[in-house]
Amino acid sequence: MTPTLQENLWPLAGRRTLVTGGASGIGRAIAVVFADAGADVTILDRDVAAKAVADEIGCLAVVADLSDLDAISDLDLDVDIVVNNAGLQHVAPLESFPPEKFSFILRVMLEAPFRLIAGALPHMYERGWGRIVNVSSVHGLRASAYKSAYVSAKHGLEGLSKVTALEGAPHGVTSNCINPAYVRTALLEAQIADQARTHGISESEVLEQIMLAPAAVKRLVEPEEVAALALFLCSKNSDSVTGSSFCLDGGWTAH
Repeated sequence: MTPTLQENLWPLAGRRTLVTGGASGIGRAIAVVFADAGADVTILDRDVAAKAVADEIGCLAVVADLSDLDAISDLDLDVDIVVNNAGLQHVAPLESFPPEKFSFILRVMLEAPFRLIAGALPHMYERGWGRIVNVSSVHGLRASAYKSAYVSAKHGLEGLSKVTALEGAPHGVTSNCINPAYVRTALLEAQIADQARTHGISESEVLEQIMLAPAAVKRLVEPEEVAALALFLCSKNSDSVTGSSFCLDGGWTAH
């Protein structure tokens, strides 16, 4: 069926959308694009700056810490779209990786998405339509040294997304992952500094010799590129797209 003019201009008109980690970086870019597409966006972030961002782009903000799993049950999850984007990084060798940091990262990046999805699915099932977009990473498909928690969480998110796709399909719900390589965000800047300390090299050498080395396209991914793909995955043209992982990795996984 050919989309109507309104569907072309505002493909997400009226769709209630929750974007985690929406105060900056990829999450902010997704919130902006979805709001422009007509969605009723709520950004969830532990940073109080979320409120200023929400005012700027004309959406709602919820300030909450996803590491507090019990608090998720208090959230309004009667939504049409969930974008699991919130994340963090810690770089250290396995033998000195803090166990509490490992658990914290898995709570925020795997257990919290599970609870958000589980809470939203009944509402999506009732309406016969829903979209789960999980912002994974090239590290959901490939490992890197010194990132045991992040790689483990992203690999787990890939599996969770596929299970959601299988269970959601009969109810009109799709679930997919987006797998970018290094994206130009504040999180990346912190990673570069951590890698420089770990390897004993300069930050420019980290970018050239480590981060961009596996990629054929030698540049960082822009947040808006991720947002554009997320928008497609929630559009009418993606009804049959589910259980997939979409690489924005500059050819990293082509090796």
